[in-house]
Amino acid sequence: MATALGAQGLHQPRWVAWNDALAQAMGWPADWRSADAPSALDVFSGNALWPGMEPVATVYSGHQFGVWAGQLGDGRVLLLGDLQTNCGAQEIQLKGAGATPYSRRADGRAVLRSSIREFLCSEAMHGLGIPTTRALCLTASAQAVRRETMETAAVVTRVAPSFIRFGHFEHFAHSGENGHHEVLQSLLDFVIEHHLAEHRQAPNRALALLQSAVDRTADLMAAWQAVGFCHGVMNTDNMSILGLTIDYGPFGFLDGFDPQHICNHSDDRGRYAWQNQPQIGYWNLHALAQALMPLLAPSKDAEQAMVEVLKSYEQRFADAMRDRWRAKLGLSTQQPDDGKLAVDLLSLMAEQRADFTITFRRLCDYRADLAPEVPANAPLRDLFLNRPGFDAWARRYAARLAMEGGTDASAQTPRHERMRRVNPLYILRNHMAETAIRRAQAGEDSEVRRLHQLLQRPFDEQAGCELDADFPPDWAQAIEVSCSS
Repeated sequence: MATALGAQGLHQPRWVAWNDALAQAMGWPADWRSADAPSALDVFSGNALWPGMEPVATVYSGHQFGVWAGQLGDGRVLLLGDLQTNCGAQEIQLKGAGATPYSRRADGRAVLRSSIREFLCSEAMHGLGIPTTRALCLTASAQAVRRETMETAAVVTRVAPSFIRFGHFEHFAHSGENGHHEVLQSLLDFVIEHHLAEHRQAPNRALALLQSAVDRTADLMAAWQAVGFCHGVMNTDNMSILGLTIDYGPFGFLDGFDPQHICNHSDDRGRYAWQNQPQIGYWNLHALAQALMPLLAPSKDAEQAMVEVLKSYEQRFADAMRDRWRAKLGLSTQQPDDGKLAVDLLSLMAEQRADFTITFRRLCDYRADLAPEVPANAPLRDLFLNRPGFDAWARRYAARLAMEGGTDASAQTPRHERMRRVNPLYILRNHMAETAIRRAQAGEDSEVRRLHQLLQRPFDEQAGCELDADFPPDWAQAIEVSCSS
């Protein structure tokens, strides 16, 4: 499953950004970056190892854009090992430290551009409360790397309880010889024993693992949808068995709301458009189920049990999504038409291309005890040219809030505060990342660090950051993000 090898470090590396909050949470000392002999900078640039580190790259396979791609693997990632921390066992990875046996004729490098995006977005997602891999630090070098143009190399250090993917199971299911799947069984047992202890006594571990993946993936898809996050490359090899957001490549957050928005320039058919993500999550779970089938006793009962587990995804996602929409609307009780109330608002937003994040944030301050057209409600109402359509929806919203006594949205009310804890003020918009990238490419890394600090508290107003919460500039529409990294 893993091949041991050495890293190919960066030439004359420098620190770009670091995550003291994560280091502190893991129980590391405040001066962890000052570690010497060898230095932390060298270790996290791939130039040295601390005692006990044994770099390996893992093999996996997968479906890419719905097509079986065969063997893939860690083409530019090295797992340094796992550590016992205050957060539990955590794996430490270097991304961009050179070629591995699975690089498929590529150089195994990561460029500064994509590394900044991963460093910032993984921490932005954590700040939003969405399950994700984390980023400990980012180092860079003047070392040249060719992509569409000449760029420079970087290494991002990633942290997670596990980086095991659906694709790991697919690989060993397809490579089992003569019906023997001992390695697949070992992988299943490893995940259960180390990460899903609640299923150790399950009568059927394959079904238990699948059920866990179904539940976690459904919850993750709802979390993504609720903040307007688009992953961009939801291939099975980019799906975490623990339900984490993993592999930040061509991702993006919605600006003007378009359910068919495609954040990946390479996705010319729109397979991974925002509105398709929940269904793609389900498709990927089917692929995982197929990979686990060899571990079930061949019988119709076993197959039916697998089908029933997969079917539970639909209800799990629907419930999680309704809960998310209710929270974003400030509803503390459940009514049968709540889903339609949310969908109708989204339809109005799509019609007007209203900004996703700004619309929901302004909804926090909407005075439902007043008429829609009063000046106090102008900040939200002015996002919609279809005034009659918005006013009709707003009156329905006010009536729904009146059913639970929550019409007043002034700063002292619980509803206002609840909504502000789920509707972020700051997200990592493409133009924000692009500005940080351009400055870092010119040797100025402070904007990366500033954004990292900002995005750790996405729900709280922060002094001097008004532009970060504003609409994107016109030039942002020209930004294209692809699989190149």
